Amino acid sequence: MGATLKMAGFVAVGALAGALTTMQFQVAARGQLSPLPLEELQQLASVFSLVKSDYVEPVDEKKLITDAISGMVSGLDPHSVFFDKKSFKEFREGTTGKFVGVGIEIGMEDGVVKVVTPIEGSPAFRAGLKSGDLITKIDETAVKGLSLDQAVKKMRGEPNTKVVLTIFRKTESKTFPVTIVREEIRTQSVRAKMVEPGYAWVRVSQFQDRTVEDFASKVAELYKQDPAIKGFVLDLRNDPGGLLEGAVAISAAFLPRDVTVVSTNGQIADSKATYKATPGDYSRRGDDPLKKLPAALKSVPLVVLVNEGSASASEIVAGALQDHKRGTIMGSQTFGKGSVQTVRQITQDTALKITTARYYTPSGRSIQAKGIVPDVWLDETAEGNVFSLLRTREADLEKHITSGQGEEAKDAEREKAREAALKKLEEAAKSKEGPKPLPEFGTAEDFPLQQALNRLKGKPVVVSKTQTERKAEEPKLN
Repeated sequence: MGATLKMAGFVAVGALAGALTTMQFQVAARGQLSPLPLEELQQLASVFSLVKSDYVEPVDEKKLITDAISGMVSGLDPHSVFFDKKSFKEFREGTTGKFVGVGIEIGMEDGVVKVVTPIEGSPAFRAGLKSGDLITKIDETAVKGLSLDQAVKKMRGEPNTKVVLTIFRKTESKTFPVTIVREEIRTQSVRAKMVEPGYAWVRVSQFQDRTVEDFASKVAELYKQDPAIKGFVLDLRNDPGGLLEGAVAISAAFLPRDVTVVSTNGQIADSKATYKATPGDYSRRGDDPLKKLPAALKSVPLVVLVNEGSASASEIVAGALQDHKRGTIMGSQTFGKGSVQTVRQITQDTALKITTARYYTPSGRSIQAKGIVPDVWLDETAEGNVFSLLRTREADLEKHITSGQGEEAKDAEREKAREAALKKLEEAAKSKEGPKPLPEFGTAEDFPLQQALNRLKGKPVVVSKTQTERKAEEPKLN
């Protein structure tokens, strides 16, 4: 299963999961700690004792403590999380891009799971699953009524175990079972192709452990196909973020050497840093994965596509390229996740992901709770926006931290537009056909991509007539 799950629904995929994450697996005292509040700790002990003795049924002591830790951390902000054994394993799978499953990227359509694309070489690919196939049952469980996450969990499992998927193939109007043996899957976070002669498209769907290596190899292959590429589209739509080094490296691929990509600032010394377009700041294995890329990539005309689902690491790339005037940012205002999470390992199987800093673009902008404002605004389709206003952004989240650079009042006009868009979508859902899903990224029906190509060719671009900048909002505190 793809670590990035595409949805043609209300919420952009993975916007919350896209942590700009630095991996630091150690436990250490940081600075001078103030004395512990003994009175409050005594209250905690008293509550623990009362729950244990007076609750209607026996409770597990370890679970109580874990829940207390989780509650303490979740009260900080939407991105700080305590990982228990299970969630820590899932988090590591997300950053490495490796997990055990069948090997498909999925979305939802008419209440069932739709195969967006089988991952090349995966068990699903070898079994003959195709883009557009609908999965109606997983083993004996009907998919109708399951959430996307629930369907994912049922298809994942242990290596060499079997799962039976019931497939409905619309193009052939038939339903049939497919038995697939699960195995370790390495997701592809980078897709690339020549969309037209002379024009390249590269999509980064998440910044994972091998994203930079995959990006370099795919871009090198594009230049083998056409050494004189005239225009380049970097597609970061619905990219929820990921590893910091990946964002710095992808930015460095297009920028002059040694220019600033991003800086971070927080309470502890380790959180104050500046990352530049130099191998020492993005190479995790000692070798520069970008060294074989052609020099032409530094100057090829560039468009970067973003939307409300572009978060965290993808916003770092867009912000760096925008500040250095390296390309044109096109699309919608991004998610607005301008904070850094660091993972501290607590035990062998548990860890704390905690917000340690805000990050800033090369010009010193904090995009926290605001996002990157595009240079050219685009709608999702030629008919206008379908789901754009309904997608959750950082400023919508409870307890989100502020940018630290001054906040604006809540955008009342946007709230009215959002309510109107929701009403329109509800009316469409009541019709027989229902709301039309958005075309797959990278296809001829992909309206924003076609406008990006027009920009590169010097042709007229159909600019959005309705989208405007969304101001940052004060956090809603409970």
